[in-house]
Amino acid sequence: MVERFGDVAAIRDALLTREDLPAATRQNLVTRLSQTLAGFIVDRAWLEEDRAQRIAREACEKATVTIAAGSPKTELRPLIRHLCASGQLTAGLVLRALLSGNIALFEEALAELSGMPLTRVSALVHDRIGSGLRPLFEKAQLPVSMHAAFNAAIKAIRDGLADADDARLQRRMVERVLAACESADSGDFAPLITLLRPFATEAAREEARLFCDEIAEPPRLVYSAAA
Repeated sequence: MVERFGDVAAIRDALLTREDLPAATRQNLVTRLSQTLAGFIVDRAWLEEDRAQRIAREACEKATVTIAAGSPKTELRPLIRHLCASGQLTAGLVLRALLSGNIALFEEALAELSGMPLTRVSALVHDRIGSGLRPLFEKAQLPVSMHAAFNAAIKAIRDGLADADDARLQRRMVERVLAACESADSGDFAPLITLLRPFATEAAREEARLFCDEIAEPPRLVYSAAA
């Protein structure tokens, strides 16, 4: 139904309201919606096609991590395989998942890309010595230029910088990784820093929004038993 009628708004909206909709199917529908909106914007000449497609891609990556965070662990591997098949499982998306503190999605992605058992991948990620991380990243064919960012993010999680919300970028983690890459004396980090700076802006904006929502929430009245 999604493949044949996913572009029909009424069917797409009806499917998205279903609580039992698999994560991979939900992500597929979100991708179709993003592409439809991007096409609409380009047709109206509101944005150049490259910029509209970039915004749509970033929105899909953000939505994908959110969908994964709200899904049972049993649905993560089918979601990862769908992303692989559709060409959406990029190093940038894997890094976004890790910088959101979504270690489960990160490990599932590495297991799928490397062909290694999930238990082995998890053991390597959580090994404090970290000697097996580089071979793992290489086997998963993650860009060498991004290994330092993955290492710094994993260390930030071990240091307790990730909070319980694994659906959005964690500001402290992003800032830690960005600082580590900016201080490295290598030109190879320039594309990575270009990727991380918007992540830092997004994380700071989300944290500010949550703070404003929190202080804007009306105080709850507490009544004593005597009253």
